[in-house]
Amino acid sequence: MSAESALQAHRTLVVGAAAAAPLVACAALVPFRDSVANTNAALGLVLIVVIAASTGVRPAGIVAALSSAAWFDFFLTEPYNRFTITDRADIETAVLLVLVGAAVTEVALWGRRQQARASRQLGYLAGVLSTAATVAAGRSSTSSLIDHVAEQIVEVLQIDNRRFDSGAGSGLPTLENDGTVVHNGRMVNVDRNGLPVDSEIALVIQSGGVVRGRFLLTASTRVVRPSLEQRLVAVALANQVGAALAASASGQT
Repeated sequence: MSAESALQAHRTLVVGAAAAAPLVACAALVPFRDSVANTNAALGLVLIVVIAASTGVRPAGIVAALSSAAWFDFFLTEPYNRFTITDRADIETAVLLVLVGAAVTEVALWGRRQQARASRQLGYLAGVLSTAATVAAGRSSTSSLIDHVAEQIVEVLQIDNRRFDSGAGSGLPTLENDGTVVHNGRMVNVDRNGLPVDSEIALVIQSGGVVRGRFLLTASTRVVRPSLEQRLVAVALANQVGAALAASASGQT
């Protein structure tokens, strides 16, 4: 289990630690509150919020920010040991703690999402390049290549199942070359409604404008909303099979 998965699996513990850390930090500063400026203490609390936000658990960052403001008020502002602030500068500092903490949390989560997206893109590219290399080298039988690509398409689209059909029937929702899904002449809004769950989805396999078959995709147990990028990768993978089928047909003539 990766560190990120472990943190997500123990969300309650992470959020609890995020709530407790500012309490411990502020209590530890009590003996030094006459010599440590509140602005410096606030910066230290922001660091705790950053650490909490970096876990990727959104509630942890928000809870850390709220806890920091509360215990900053209780321990480090006059009147001490009461949830009351009389100094305007301290009020502003407490408010900024919450606002900065929330902003830092969102920025940290955005950064993690971008990193995850970049990782997925590299994975998609690696899959396409690997398949293309296999087709070019001719090291795999056509049936093995079809099975391999079909599994990659299932993984990329996060669907339930797939099967290969050498025919070119019609009437089913179709994943087009441009990544759109069309059914009965109308475009399906995949981003909003997801892939159709009441019918197989045809992904036509082509090479040189000639239809070589199709993958029939199933997404019936849950609604999935693959991005346009994911759908285009699936199309690219299917067309690699088209190239292999075209080469096989050419070799037999």
